[in-house]
Amino acid sequence: MTENNAEEHPAPVAGLLLAAGGGRRLGGRPKALLTHRGRPLVEHGALALRAGGCGPVHVVLGAAADEVRERAVLPGSVLLDNPDWADGMGSSLRAGLASLAGTGARAAVVLLVDQPGIGAAAVARVVAAYRSPDSLVSAAYAGRRGHPVLFGANRWTAVAADARGDRGARDYLRARESEIVLVECGDVAEPFDIDTEEDLWHLDRDHHE
Repeated sequence: MTENNAEEHPAPVAGLLLAAGGGRRLGGRPKALLTHRGRPLVEHGALALRAGGCGPVHVVLGAAADEVRERAVLPGSVLLDNPDWADGMGSSLRAGLASLAGTGARAAVVLLVDQPGIGAAAVARVVAAYRSPDSLVSAAYAGRRGHPVLFGANRWTAVAADARGDRGARDYLRARESEIVLVECGDVAEPFDIDTEEDLWHLDRDHHE
């Protein structure tokens, strides 16, 4: 784990950016290094978390981790490697939550690196819904659950236990739908993913910050 000028934050909510994917359906181009408005996607995600009120911000790297460190400017972020990134998003979620243990954070907001249409405004709304270490909050788009998602610290162990393959926290959330506080963000963010070559048109176009 390395730090890039990590700063102290009074907020109880940490940010966790999952940025380890290898972009298998993008011809093997790591998602963290896809360019959006002249800078790597990993920078946009980390900035969204910081500007949205999260601190500390931990960034989970995997594919091309060394290149990400060389090319990306990530002040105030803690960078960690997930050696098992090829096993899927679940391994990165587990690694990220484990890295937050002992930081004093009472919750973590999880954001995916391949969703640049989700910016600080959506993060801030989700952070504002934090109430306790038992909180479970999700952004919603026209009422449909999406990212970012806030997990109170009391939930981290169970979230990690359910995180497998590319499903991340999907199974955990599906089993607890009635406990989730939904925060509508459709007016300030767009939840598209950059998964395939056909999705690349989203990059650099105008959308919500």
